[in-house]
Amino acid sequence: MIRHRLAAPALGLLLTVLGVLLGAGQAQAVGYRYWSFWERDGGAWAYASQGPSFVRPEDGAVQGFRFAVSEDSQDSTKPRGDAGFAAICADTPAKDGTKRVALVLDFGTAEDAPDGETPPKPRTACARIAEDATTADALAAVAGPLRYDSNALLCAIAGYPETGCGEQVSGAGRPGVSASSDGNDAVVSTKAAGGGPSLGLVAGIAVVAVLGVAVIWQARRRRG
Repeated sequence: MIRHRLAAPALGLLLTVLGVLLGAGQAQAVGYRYWSFWERDGGAWAYASQGPSFVRPEDGAVQGFRFAVSEDSQDSTKPRGDAGFAAICADTPAKDGTKRVALVLDFGTAEDAPDGETPPKPRTACARIAEDATTADALAAVAGPLRYDSNALLCAIAGYPETGCGEQVSGAGRPGVSASSDGNDAVVSTKAAGGGPSLGLVAGIAVVAVLGVAVIWQARRRRG
């Protein structure tokens, strides 16, 4: 009975410390502030598997861009609005030798905006471009100025944001390390530095492991 009373406080401390450390690990989750690229599949948005510089949409396509802070492609925020091709391109007649692409441009919310910047209101545009043109060409035709970084990562649409490009932000919204480009050149990869557990969290878990060994050793010693 005495052994149980002595071991219980130590076990309780162990569980408490473990809970605090796990909570701290979740609070350190990071995301990236970037323009994500989407394609309309029927009535739903689908995350694009390639960047806008590689996609050659067909006449009648609806494509979208959303600026937001997201952890990865699974977490990315979709463009708002449900306007279809007929509505967006109603005033842009078809023309031989060209194609029309409907674009939905969502500049995001104030919470996702870089410090000191205000996002423009979401809007749509109909781009009439050459038959072999890419989505990047469509953007340049109706949503300039565009800004790219040295790795051809799309950083700004219609001049927004004025600065920054795929920067990493913590849960508190503080800038961190720039992320690298992946196959979709409108987005960033969450495999960049900083995506794993922090050194403090790893050290904390190690301390919990040592405490656990100590509790077991004390219990066995008393039984002996």
